[in-house]
Amino acid sequence: MAGAIIENMSTKKLCIVGGILLVFQVIAFLVGGLIAPSPTTAVPYMSVKCIDVRKNHHKTKWLIPWGPNHCEKIKDFDEAMSRQIEANDIVFAVHIPLPSKEMSPWFQFMLFIMQLDIAFKMDNDLKENAEITLDVSLAYRDDMFEEWKEIAHAIELRKLKCTFSSPKTLDSEGRHYDCDFLPFMEIGSVAHKYYLINIRLPVNERKGINVGIGEIKDIRLVGIHQNGGFTKVWFAMKTFLTPSILIIMVWYWRRITLMTRAPVLLEKVIFALGISMTFINIPVEWFSIGFDWTWMLLFGDIRQGIFYAMLLSFWIIFCGEHMMDQNERNRLSGYWKQVGPIAVGSFCLFIFDMCERGVQLKNPFYSIWTTEVGTELAMAFIIVAGICLCLYFLFLCFMVFQVFRNISGKQSSLPAMSKARRLHYEGLIFRFKFLMLITLACAAMTVIFFIVSQVTEGHWKWGDVTIQVNSAFFTGIYGMWNLYVFALMFLYAPSHKNYGDDQSNGDLAVSSGEELQLTTTITHVDGPTEVYKLARKEAQE
Repeated sequence: MAGAIIENMSTKKLCIVGGILLVFQVIAFLVGGLIAPSPTTAVPYMSVKCIDVRKNHHKTKWLIPWGPNHCEKIKDFDEAMSRQIEANDIVFAVHIPLPSKEMSPWFQFMLFIMQLDIAFKMDNDLKENAEITLDVSLAYRDDMFEEWKEIAHAIELRKLKCTFSSPKTLDSEGRHYDCDFLPFMEIGSVAHKYYLINIRLPVNERKGINVGIGEIKDIRLVGIHQNGGFTKVWFAMKTFLTPSILIIMVWYWRRITLMTRAPVLLEKVIFALGISMTFINIPVEWFSIGFDWTWMLLFGDIRQGIFYAMLLSFWIIFCGEHMMDQNERNRLSGYWKQVGPIAVGSFCLFIFDMCERGVQLKNPFYSIWTTEVGTELAMAFIIVAGICLCLYFLFLCFMVFQVFRNISGKQSSLPAMSKARRLHYEGLIFRFKFLMLITLACAAMTVIFFIVSQVTEGHWKWGDVTIQVNSAFFTGIYGMWNLYVFALMFLYAPSHKNYGDDQSNGDLAVSSGEELQLTTTITHVDGPTEVYKLARKEAQE
């Protein structure tokens, strides 16, 4: 009778807590799906072929495709040949954005990919494994009539990967190759209104520069930037969630410091997870609206890496601390085998990111994938990180299996235990199963929404209502992991309520006035956690 009442009470209270969290989760998805626009916008740009017949081209002036003081243009290379204009005197110019538009700091970043229109010609065929050399420059200005100011200049190599579906005969001349997109540029801030890109294809037959690359007809760019409307919604979510997690963190740590014992390992790890979540939440991006902080993309990667490393470490330690008879628990050094792969994998991904986005802080045209050495180095880092991730999940699965095996053994012997020990193990079993269920649900939702966002068109339309799936994925998953951390600190916060008045069983040692702590082990006394309070009927029959 008493057990049924306790179970009903715990179910009711957990349903209330779970229902509140579910409401906030639904709101997080709806904010992205109904309020925010699509996260990014892709804008195609066609370069304009300008003529520059002076020496030291890139050191003199900028060639503008349209607007005041625009360059002298040519329609195609046939016109250049008829006018005896050399390839070294042709500049491909791209103005960002398109006419009558302005860029905005709310766009956050710009990513550009390049596509080359290469025509087949018998006497100028595209060689296998050909490389194209680009002499590229980037400039900005904030007024249509002021001088352009240089941001970066570089000479870059790109490998051409093209196929030609027709037979290479005279009849096929003029047909275009099917070429892969090439990484072109990435910049981590959009602090100015107008940008200008000048691209030259220097030709030097003696050095073999831009020889055997086919007949290039046009250069197309696709610019991708974050939508300003989505940025505002994202900043608003961060601004709201930061104090929410901070408040629960302060409350959680205060409950721990008020206890008569030192914090145990699991409590420290949960608090560290809260710190890493807060590190992601702090909306420092607001400053990017007024400052030209090109390092924000790299900084965002580092913040996410710290959180995910902490989350993976928590899962390992959570399982380890629930191996009820383990003697090595409550010591971080006891988990070096499991945490080691997380540290190695995180370090490899950090080095990879520094080699890519770190270098792009100085040279936005750089890509680690454009050279053989860079590609091999990048693949090595990614493979090592993948191996570490596989090892981690093997360790995690093994530990989960061990915990469930221990649980099965303890459950059969619970009726024969003293009340204090029985309550201890019931609390551990209940909390472990409950959190495992939440964890699996969060992981499953992350994977499901990621797959859905990749295979759909980006939005669903139901009647007059349009749901932005990609935006809902970002805001929903971000809100979900915040709620996950919030629930952890709430459910695992120690309670200071004294249950010494419950003297229905002498095993509780009420004469000493001590309270039972169920965070890790029976030897730590200071009060049951919030999870156990939810699962316990205070006035038992």
